[in-house]
Amino acid sequence: MSESRGQSPLEDFGGLIDWAQLNAWIATHDVPGSGPVTGAKKLAGGLQNNVFLMERGGTSFVLRRPSKHLRQGSNETMLREARVLKALAGSAVPHPNFYAVCDDPSIIGACFYLMEPLEGFAPSQQLPGEYATVSAWRAAMGEELVRAAAALASVNHEAVGLADLGKPQGWHERQVDRWRSQLDSYRSMPNYDGDLPHVDAVGRWLTDNLPTERRIGIVHGDFQFANVMFSLRAPRIRGVVDWELTSLGDPLLDLGWILTSWWEQGDPEGKRPLVQPWQDFLSRADLVSLYSEISGRDMSAVPWFFALGCYKLACLLEGTYARSRQGQIPAHVGQSVHVYALWLMAKAAQITAG
Repeated sequence: MSESRGQSPLEDFGGLIDWAQLNAWIATHDVPGSGPVTGAKKLAGGLQNNVFLMERGGTSFVLRRPSKHLRQGSNETMLREARVLKALAGSAVPHPNFYAVCDDPSIIGACFYLMEPLEGFAPSQQLPGEYATVSAWRAAMGEELVRAAAALASVNHEAVGLADLGKPQGWHERQVDRWRSQLDSYRSMPNYDGDLPHVDAVGRWLTDNLPTERRIGIVHGDFQFANVMFSLRAPRIRGVVDWELTSLGDPLLDLGWILTSWWEQGDPEGKRPLVQPWQDFLSRADLVSLYSEISGRDMSAVPWFFALGCYKLACLLEGTYARSRQGQIPAHVGQSVHVYALWLMAKAAQITAG
């Protein structure tokens, strides 16, 4: 810990922040404010990364770093996220402004980057304020998601220096094998008893119905309410966050991901809307129509991307369930994601059945 100009020592959050090292590093970079950090608090975030709101010189910024016990590739993921945010500067994609990145793990124990704090909230469960009381605000949430996804799809990845962010060659053909091999890898984990219905049939359908109209661009990889900050002042997105899964691929997968997270009458049993109240949200058909209007893309292959989104996410969630069976994640968390994976495969089977 360190003291700054008479301030009480700042918490080091269990060794996640070395204040002397961090303040020295900040002093040599173009970061808002002046002087040492005078306040910090840990924000709610995912299991893999830590996010802190920090104050210095009357201004604030956000620091994002991996968890204390680094997983393989954690530092590389931080640098990748920072690179994407920096590349999006000046684009129509709503995102937090990038400030600086540290690629030296010795400063605070891991690579990290600094970005703009965003006003607002990530929608979950009960909607706050006018989102709960004004139907037009809820309708706007779907519109805003689609507009943000379409804006990201319109970014020329080569022009912004992200041509090597992924492997676009054969991207569509690789998807089924890529995620099925991930699913099969869990079989070697002791106590894993997972079984995903429809996985063979859906995989065959995806392989047999590859889209003919294809594009390659930036794909966020987890485009849903949990990774979007909505303003409390107006029904609009302040910024898309959590860029750790970003890669190159067909941007229609982000639309498919949105459709996967949605809810409407006729869906399989076992899932409720992600937020309440759900009345007056756009339908999936409305979301697809708006995306088509904005992007000009042929939407005939949307069922393929919708089914792929279900398939991919189900395979990924089973990894969390498998780890819970080893005692690495709380059992109730693992069981809840397994139940959701079952729903996703039921939805994928419904989509592929036409």
